[in-house]
Amino acid sequence: MIVEIASGRVSGVSDGQVGAYLGIPFARATRFGPPRAATPWPGVREAIAPGPAAPQPPSRLARVMGPDTAPQSEDCLSLNVWAPAGSGHPVLVFVHGGGFLTGSGGLAWYDGAEFAAQSEVVVVTANYRLGALGYLRLPGVCEGNMGLSDTVAALNWVRENISAFGGDPERVTVAGQSAGATSILALLSGNCARGLFRRAIVQSAPLGMLPAAPDVASEIAGILLRELGIGPGRAERIIDVPVARLLAAQGAVARRTAGPTNPVPPFQLVADGTIVAADPVETVGRRGADRVEILMGTTRDEAAAFFAGDRNAVATVTDRMFNEPSRQLAKSLTDRGEPPWLYRFDWHPGAGPFGACHCIELPFLLGHAAAWRRTPMLSGVRPAGLLIEVRGAWTGFVRHGDPGWTRGTTHHFVGQAVQ
Repeated sequence: MIVEIASGRVSGVSDGQVGAYLGIPFARATRFGPPRAATPWPGVREAIAPGPAAPQPPSRLARVMGPDTAPQSEDCLSLNVWAPAGSGHPVLVFVHGGGFLTGSGGLAWYDGAEFAAQSEVVVVTANYRLGALGYLRLPGVCEGNMGLSDTVAALNWVRENISAFGGDPERVTVAGQSAGATSILALLSGNCARGLFRRAIVQSAPLGMLPAAPDVASEIAGILLRELGIGPGRAERIIDVPVARLLAAQGAVARRTAGPTNPVPPFQLVADGTIVAADPVETVGRRGADRVEILMGTTRDEAAAFFAGDRNAVATVTDRMFNEPSRQLAKSLTDRGEPPWLYRFDWHPGAGPFGACHCIELPFLLGHAAAWRRTPMLSGVRPAGLLIEVRGAWTGFVRHGDPGWTRGTTHHFVGQAVQ
């Protein structure tokens, strides 16, 4: 199973009914530098295991998702492709979440083999730089949004190379959850990804979390430098700080800037006016989505992943961070004659404290049974009928632009175990 792409030849493995090509470098970057084309390699490169995740702390969502143990490295810009036999297939590119701090496209939760085989869709997942390494804005060193630029580089790689795997570069849908979904809306608010995808799936985007203003991002950078003991006029020294020390300082900044019901990470998208608008919801709603069809939705109890047991906080944060800005965007697009497809994920297991929390739709889209077996938010339950329903809706949208319900109305995924 050898495929030739722009950087060289790669050999994959058979994963059920699809070919899996894992850990393919799509770009390279120095610390805080922009992504550049991947270095070509001689001969045939084995693509049989996901590449390392970006350096990151433990996930604050481990209590609902379970832990992950992926290796980490600053040399992390790789992607994974699952390809059915044949050619001309639509393509789904999935951008993982994790609050711009954690996650990896190579985690078993995002394995695309089952979805690719069942849907006859080429599935791609990709890494991007995280935390300060991906979103620090430090004038003279970096301007921020490096992680988002990595996602654009991955989409450009798909445009150039996906036909070698049987994918159609003119039929690309980009999907993302949480920070990944926010990244998609940010791309729609700017110009750097125009023409790279024709459809977008926006899952549980915390759209109430506006990108950081440049001056605020610079203030956060100053706090980080002080944590590292780097004095004024010597900011460039951060380039040589060991990654473990940088992550420790990043954690200290997060603790100093956190609020009791404020889930906004210190290092996130920066409103630079070029890649990211100051208010992506307002910008996309005002000018439209550039002919990109949108499927978007939330889970019923988003904030329970962060504030389980505090019903008032769950309701308040869910509405402020997720529901209200999503309604605003949907109304603006509808008023422009571009109504999105809407859903809400209501299902949750009968037992457990998390309800239909943030991330609970993910086990019904990607991954496989073994990957999700010990996920706390599922309580050991993953209804087969709901799995078929969710994957069928996403497949219908990716293939035909129609998930199977009336456009402009909200479809509720309820399964059979809601209480």
